[in-house]
Amino acid sequence: MNKNLEATLSKVPEVSLAFWVIKIAATTLGETGGDAVSMSMKLGYLIGTAIFAAFFLIAVAAQIKAKKFYPFLYWITIIATTTVGTTLADFVDRSLGIGYAGGSLLLFCLLMTSLFTWHRSLGTVSVTNVRSPEAEMFYWVTIMFSQTLGTALGDWTTGTAGFGYVGGASVFSGLLALIVAAYSWTKNLSNLAVLGCFHSHTPTWSNAWRFS
Repeated sequence: MNKNLEATLSKVPEVSLAFWVIKIAATTLGETGGDAVSMSMKLGYLIGTAIFAAFFLIAVAAQIKAKKFYPFLYWITIIATTTVGTTLADFVDRSLGIGYAGGSLLLFCLLMTSLFTWHRSLGTVSVTNVRSPEAEMFYWVTIMFSQTLGTALGDWTTGTAGFGYVGGASVFSGLLALIVAAYSWTKNLSNLAVLGCFHSHTPTWSNAWRFS
């Protein structure tokens, strides 16, 4: 199967500069919505997580049911991952009482478990192979965990570690530059692993955008 046909069958867009511009904007919108429900509306992190988890499941079901790639539906689902990721991260970090460091470690383990299970089940975590319902489910669960981890890491870096929003964004930008350089040099890293790293840290950039 040639690459053009694979791209047509896949319901995941090409990762380009435009992708990341839209991604940061969608993350900002999602995090703002998550904070609005759980904090501004004072519904709390647990109820907020339950509300947005339902939204996430509905969006993922619609995405899986779709026969081809629909940009609007895809980005709605991305926003769903950021809203549930925001409230879930706050619930894990604050309501469970394990702090940002403990929450980040727990979420990192969940993300790695998702990637490991995906690879063991399908033999690959390549985004060009996100064509079956099973692959799509793994894809969206992984993205959801990466968004949640990104929120937790962002809160830890900007708050507990004292870097601030701009400082935290700068730190993660440097780390991501190293990951991209390693990927370009070796070509051995899975493109979904790189994608997951980007997804897990774009919440820090969106916070820098929102609060600075």
